[in-house]
Amino acid sequence: LQGKLFDSTVTDEGTWTLEDRQLIRIVLMKTNRDAGNCWTSLLENEYAADPWVQDQMQRKLTLERFQRENPGFDFSGAEISGNYTKGGPDFSSLEK
Repeated sequence: LQGKLFDSTVTDEGTWTLEDRQLIRIVLMKTNRDAGNCWTSLLENEYAADPWVQDQMQRKLTLERFQRENPGFDFSGAEISGNYTKGGPDFSSLEK
């Protein structure tokens, strides 16, 4: 692979494995795992994510964000809909 990654990764956390002498599996840990920072491709302008996969990644990252912001709630069976692109709505300015 040649090109520039879509964004930065944690170099010490990257791994790769060779499976059945045919498939190289590469695992990268993003430095910014924020719900609003869902990569649209692996490399800049190359290897774009499938639209359905992209949607699922944004949903998952948004639920993870809600879990971090509300540690007392159980989001394990939750599903998200509505405005969740770019991490969903920002409720940080609301009073608690």
